[in-house]
Amino acid sequence: MRVITLEEHFTTASAVRTTGATRFADLQPKLLDLAAGRIADMDEARIDLQVLSLVSTGIDALDAATATSLVRDVNDELASAVRAHPTRFAGFATLALKDPHAAAAELDRCVTRLGFPGVLVDGTTGGVFLDDPSFLPVFEAAAHLNVPVYLHPAPPPEPVRQAYFSGLPGDLGFLLSIAGWGWHAETGLHTLRLIVAGLFDRFPTLQLIIGHMGEGLPYALARSSGILSAAAPHLRQPVAAYFQSNIHLTTSGYFTHPPLRCAIEVVGLDRLLFSVDYPFSSNMRGRSYLDSLGGLLSPEDMAKLTHRNAESLLRLQPI
Repeated sequence: MRVITLEEHFTTASAVRTTGATRFADLQPKLLDLAAGRIADMDEARIDLQVLSLVSTGIDALDAATATSLVRDVNDELASAVRAHPTRFAGFATLALKDPHAAAAELDRCVTRLGFPGVLVDGTTGGVFLDDPSFLPVFEAAAHLNVPVYLHPAPPPEPVRQAYFSGLPGDLGFLLSIAGWGWHAETGLHTLRLIVAGLFDRFPTLQLIIGHMGEGLPYALARSSGILSAAAPHLRQPVAAYFQSNIHLTTSGYFTHPPLRCAIEVVGLDRLLFSVDYPFSSNMRGRSYLDSLGGLLSPEDMAKLTHRNAESLLRLQPI
């Protein structure tokens, strides 16, 4: 059975040099590898195709011109890796969102000239959520190009970090601000903001992907939708309904059954896609999890989770 994963990260020497990124130094060899070592890790876990995206590396801290130049180089390097291994890699575009018009143009280039099937964006930009009208050119471009936007977490803005995640011993504050909780809470909040701001009414065909089994939203969706929908008569449908028309979830980094059962019951298997979150999670851990689902999913549903939904959403060539 073909296995496609969608939240799988890389970096480049130019990105490390320009941003001065120092976090995750122990994983840097795996992040930099866009060839044999990465493919060997995939082969061990029987993963056929990774859709690659730049790990959050501090692009938001750069000025707009420097960031725009950097992401062009990153996208070109990723495109080169995809051309070298077209059956093993695909790419999500990286954008520099401080200049939304330049970002929209770069997205167009990545899709029409480099062949990327989508784009991944990280958290807030300059502390501003992406429902701000200044970012509309990017979403307009994605809708026009018919490619999905993967909304990925990023480190919190400094005021949020100070208020919510300071004063704890060692690395606990940092870890709490990312995968320990903060990433998921903020991305769930971000998704709800995009819905209630009317983004998907403005662009009804726009498709959003969120990872980590829905960033806690499936568990909370009935209550959130009930509260927010009643206060949002401008929306064309209840908040929860957008998870049937515009939003998809991946399993990235979540390897237990209860969150998957919840996501299936609330959102449905047709909008779920398998992912690992490599190299922050190991491919073999993802494979072990996938192998454990035989008693939970039918062969048809397993095929949807592992490749058919991804092939449809990203318009990837079936094998």
